[in-house]
Amino acid sequence: MLSILIVEDEPLFAQTLKYLVELNPLYSVIAVADDSESALAAIAERLPDLALVDLQLAHGSTGFSVAVKLHELGIPCLFTTGKAPSFPMPDLALGCLVKPFSEDDLVRALKAAEDNLRGREGLRLRPGRPGRFRLYAEEQARAQTETTALLPTSERSTARRSLKDRAGRIWRAAQRGIGAA
Repeated sequence: MLSILIVEDEPLFAQTLKYLVELNPLYSVIAVADDSESALAAIAERLPDLALVDLQLAHGSTGFSVAVKLHELGIPCLFTTGKAPSFPMPDLALGCLVKPFSEDDLVRALKAAEDNLRGREGLRLRPGRPGRFRLYAEEQARAQTETTALLPTSERSTARRSLKDRAGRIWRAAQRGIGAA
């Protein structure tokens, strides 16, 4: 059974989320917290296998502090927020499920998190990835591939070839000048 901590400051949404998570008999919600202080207290009482963490919490606290503590303890989390961070944060979370999301989106996101926890290959979701779910490991791998493809190489860089050609011409001219003297 996968034990889950829900960190959400909107009580109605938190209860709905709890209900939706527990529709799957393999998941149980061990606690619901509304701010970072109550989340840290819940973690101290019982370590979850996974946490669903909103980024804007009650009493002016944020889910980032909760995610940092979870990361220190080796507990993965999924951000569940209305405004997703603009860049992936694989050191803090597996991914981000952007509100409003459907029950189906939640089920697929939890399945992806479970696959990660169980060490299943690829962190890939089943067909029909929810559009509101970002999986940070995939984004990071895609960014790495795109960045590498953009780096100039001697074969692809016309500026590098031009510079090399000019340097060669200058060197040959200098050698001719030295030989004539």
